[in-house]
Amino acid sequence: MSTILEIMSRDHRRCDEDFSQTEQLVADGDWSGGQQAFAGFRDSTERHFATEEELLFPRFEQQTGHTMGPTQVMRMEHIQMRHLFEDMQQAIANRDKKRYLGLSETLMMIIQQHNMKEEQMLYPMMDQVIGADANQLLERVAST
Repeated sequence: MSTILEIMSRDHRRCDEDFSQTEQLVADGDWSGGQQAFAGFRDSTERHFATEEELLFPRFEQQTGHTMGPTQVMRMEHIQMRHLFEDMQQAIANRDKKRYLGLSETLMMIIQQHNMKEEQMLYPMMDQVIGADANQLLERVAST
């Protein structure tokens, strides 16, 4: 049986790979490839966020009765990252390598801290709190 921690951490790594590929293409000046890779990165990250925001967070909040705790912090960080996505998309459209790479560095720091909080605290808490219901929820996560 897989855990929420295992499945979602594996998804973090996949999103990280998409992010690195995009950054390399932009750094190399491959704007067409960079634009396509960024769209893929953004889509995979948005799917990850949706899994959390639509499935995992609500179930965790329902089980714990807390909506103002770690899930609220994660949602606020998702919003912050989405704003950076918009700015990064604009930098690609403008072929502004310096701006994109600066924003990319900022996003990298946010993602690393965000993922660490989820992997070291929130996902283990979810595995513990959701317990036996995790299998059903994980099947829904795997199908998204």
